[in-house]
Amino acid sequence: MKQKITKLNISQRIFQNKRAFFDYEILEKIEAGLVLKGDEIKAIRAGKTQLRGSFAKIFYSQKVPELYIVGLYLGSENQDAQRTRKLLVHKTEINKLIGKTQEKGLTLIPTRLYFKRGKAKLEIGIARPKKKWDKRQAIKEKEFKRSSKFHR
Repeated sequence: MKQKITKLNISQRIFQNKRAFFDYEILEKIEAGLVLKGDEIKAIRAGKTQLRGSFAKIFYSQKVPELYIVGLYLGSENQDAQRTRKLLVHKTEINKLIGKTQEKGLTLIPTRLYFKRGKAKLEIGIARPKKKWDKRQAIKEKEFKRSSKFHR
């Protein structure tokens, strides 16, 4: 029996950046709104989006800090698919992010893109890059869990 597609099913669509959890240790997460155009929302709803390779950066315009996402791919036909997009975050959160990113080795990585009450939201993680041996350890743990499932 076919599942009926409703507005609820479409609005629940979530895109995750699984590679970010493998390459980075996520220390803290922040929710931000996205400033998008109409065809970009349409592309997100159609599933033409990619979070891999994107990052958030703080730019200053007239001495006021603003948060932008760089390299987020939204497959829209009319616009530049990887243009820099503004993120909507409270000023206190931006100031907190400035303090955190000035620490050595911390970056801002998008982890999830989802809809909340019809608005596109982006979850940004304050992250520290993993070392090569950390990644190897994660692979070993994953394989151990997988093999223990089959041997029960």
